[in-house]
Amino acid sequence: MATFFMFGKYSSEAVEGISAKRSEQSVELMKKFGGEIKSMYALMGDNDLVLIVDLPGIKEAIKASVALSRMTGVAFSTSPALSVEEFDKMMGEM
Repeated sequence: MATFFMFGKYSSEAVEGISAKRSEQSVELMKKFGGEIKSMYALMGDNDLVLIVDLPGIKEAIKASVALSRMTGVAFSTSPALSVEEFDKMMGEM
């Protein structure tokens, strides 16, 4: 499994749909792509949300990001993430 950070920005339509039910639907949607939401946070600033998710790979991350945007109206920017330990090991192999 790979870790991805999904940064979300609300549209005016997406704000209208904010609910615990939609959050639960997001969790179920990730499962359809073989993934799991590890945590979700509301933010203040450039982004309104961040989801930390584990997914099998980049293809599933792209599909999940688009599907979640379609379902919620929230625009997501999805980025792969490595732990600092993994990053240090990778850089040591160069």
